[in-house]
Amino acid sequence: MKSHLPCTWSGVFPAATTQFDADMQVDLPATQRVQKALLDDGVHGLVLMGTVGEGNSLSADEKRSVLRAAVEVSAGKAPVIVGVSEFTTATAATFARDAERLGATGLMVLPAMVYVPTAAELEYHFKTVAAATGLPIMLYNNPPSYRVNIDLETLKRLADVANIVAIKESAPDSRRFTDIINAFGERFVLFAGLDDVAFEGLTLGAKGWVSGLTNAFPAESLWLYEALRKGDLDRARAIYRWFMPLLHLDAEHDLVQSIKLAEQIMGRGSERVRPPRLPLAGERRAAVIAMIERARDSRP
Repeated sequence: MKSHLPCTWSGVFPAATTQFDADMQVDLPATQRVQKALLDDGVHGLVLMGTVGEGNSLSADEKRSVLRAAVEVSAGKAPVIVGVSEFTTATAATFARDAERLGATGLMVLPAMVYVPTAAELEYHFKTVAAATGLPIMLYNNPPSYRVNIDLETLKRLADVANIVAIKESAPDSRRFTDIINAFGERFVLFAGLDDVAFEGLTLGAKGWVSGLTNAFPAESLWLYEALRKGDLDRARAIYRWFMPLLHLDAEHDLVQSIKLAEQIMGRGSERVRPPRLPLAGERRAAVIAMIERARDSRP
């Protein structure tokens, strides 16, 4: 196995939201306020324009503007990892090159959208995007959302790509963390990518957590991470049990609406989402609000 780029990423990296104004245009000042508030709270980095950041709802120009805004806010003090989520391999490679030019610290590369690839096509996509940039890359594995699994054989064929350094693991089966470590040792830095499997992932060897609910509850997310890092399992379990009803929202189809509603209730952002998503309504909205308020009022 060839040598690879060193990866120092660890800790809590919120999957930051993209804020919209009343006309559903990207609100860059509001987006920067969200980003700055998270960094001021002490998160260890930002992940932009993944699922929660509504990357697939943004135009090419908007994506580049949101990235510029985050690079400006971070001012080199924390990693800025940008989602590469495109319909074709060529547009993904182009965005990867542009992201490097615009100052991104790294890339979170997704499979090509809509089309469900074979293993060979998935490998080709990742290798082509990696070849377009010198930035370190986090692969994003999320079988429930994107209908393809980056299996161990595919990872084996990607292990010689020097700048593929990390995996955001969002499969709901926590056994994946152990299987990857058993197969590859320390070759890939693992991140828990599904909020309601974060405790398990971090306990089983993940170095970090790409989190949705951290957007609304950053302090509590950091408490959980620090308790696990220090081996204080009693405190970590208490925080996780308090947090779990909200963390389950990250695994639902309306996770973006729920997370942005939580942001709004906690005074951190707006719940506006870009169609075809619509804000939560009716019984679902009432149930999610009740969960958020219950968590807010009973924080550990």
